[in-house]
Amino acid sequence: MTVPLHYRIDGPRHAPVVLLVPTFGTTMSVWEPQLPELTRVRRVLRIDHRGHGASPAPEGPYSVEDLALDILRLLEEREFSGISAVGAGFGASLLVWIAANSPRTLERLVLLAAAPRTPPMHRWDLIAERAREEGTEAVAAELSLPWFTPDTMQQRPETVARFTRELNGIDPGAFAALCEAADGIDQRHLVAGVRASTLVVTGAHDPLLPPGHGRRLADGIADARFEVVPGAAHLVGVERPDRVNELIMDHLGA
Repeated sequence: MTVPLHYRIDGPRHAPVVLLVPTFGTTMSVWEPQLPELTRVRRVLRIDHRGHGASPAPEGPYSVEDLALDILRLLEEREFSGISAVGAGFGASLLVWIAANSPRTLERLVLLAAAPRTPPMHRWDLIAERAREEGTEAVAAELSLPWFTPDTMQQRPETVARFTRELNGIDPGAFAALCEAADGIDQRHLVAGVRASTLVVTGAHDPLLPPGHGRRLADGIADARFEVVPGAAHLVGVERPDRVNELIMDHLGA
């Protein structure tokens, strides 16, 4: 059963729509560095995943299909089709699922810090177990460590603290269920079915998904473009909004 997601729309009412899908552990606020650029020429739709922000937190388990269908339900209710979309991390995986299974929904894709499958060594199942038993505070430091480079942690501690506070506010059960959904992702059979014009962007210093993962994803999608952004870890759009915004706007044809 799909869940009615919390969402927000900003930008000119009659402009082309772009959907922004965050990774799990973050809310729609992760896209604030992109809003000033995007809302000049786009109608921007942001969402919160189940249990994140103000979205409901039904009992798990969840699957990638469940979470992608939540997004499709919202797009259908708003009568949005043939739109552009930007996804980060786990959010990128949901967009890959949508692009492969509902090809008329998305015309252009930007996939940030993404991979065709979850590396087995991540062990999201263990993080899920701890979060469910002890709360998200118990895993916040471990989860957020690969989000930022050491330079950002030192020079912008208030940014790191803000994302940690948001993570601590996420429903532990929903967070654990999303971790478990991420743990089993393998979309190598799906990527060849993506027909949307696609840009894949990876942070040069992403310890969670180093650039080779993004390269393999781009290689599996016909005519996809691949870019590596220096000076950024997993939350590449937060650390290097200047370069990421430039890449997004160029790909969306702004």
